[in-house]
Amino acid sequence: MQPPDIVDSHCHLDFPDFEGELDDIIARARAAGVRRMVTICTRRAGLSRVQEIVAQYDGLSYAFGIHPMSVEKEAPITVKELVEAARHPKMVAIGETGLDYHYTPDSAALQQASLRLHIRAAQETGLPLVIHARAADEDMEAILAEGLARAPYTCVMHCFSSGPRLAEAALEMGFYLSMSGIAAFPKSQDIRDIFARAPLDRILVETDSPYLAPPPHRGRRNEPAYTVHTARVGAAVFGLTEAEFAAATTTNFDRLFAKAPRLADAA
Repeated sequence: MQPPDIVDSHCHLDFPDFEGELDDIIARARAAGVRRMVTICTRRAGLSRVQEIVAQYDGLSYAFGIHPMSVEKEAPITVKELVEAARHPKMVAIGETGLDYHYTPDSAALQQASLRLHIRAAQETGLPLVIHARAADEDMEAILAEGLARAPYTCVMHCFSSGPRLAEAALEMGFYLSMSGIAAFPKSQDIRDIFARAPLDRILVETDSPYLAPPPHRGRRNEPAYTVHTARVGAAVFGLTEAEFAAATTTNFDRLFAKAPRLADAA
């Protein structure tokens, strides 16, 4: 039986973990029903490689931004730089950007400034924002709301594993929550409960590969094909069949990532 089509909305195919194996990685993903992927470029130095990857394979697109854990090491990015980068036909989102006070609390002020610049770029381009949030719920909510008060934009809270208040705030602002392998971990019932309270039309699914492999691959390298394992858990959370959940999250992806090619174009 042909598996249902599903989208891995967030992976890192340019990482060394996949070096020399991309043909096999993409083939396994397609065999599993994952025919579209958004690979995330988190640093300037990786942009040309990411562009090479997405040009090589149908169904791939990318996002570009400066990861919050890298803002101390990278020269500050400008709104103009992001807007110009977004002219590439396969760049479909801005980011990932955000706040990480767990691993890099000392650069909090720089992270906040960078996040605000990325929000402005999303507002100017109309592309969605890809948000990374860890141990910074209060500041994240405040900055996202501050940006929305200035001008409209949309975003996805990638790999959502924050608290219920930030989930509620993001949903109230019209944003999306993305389910990663974390939601499939046995001890992540609190995260599953947050997703269960969210509207189905605001849910995406992702791997964040090579990280966070869901069971039965936990502890090993993650890859886009494993999106289906997290999606299976997502289907159970919402009381749907796997095909229904795949269809719903794909519709959500197409609504949010409007610049990405549709399934008919990714065959």
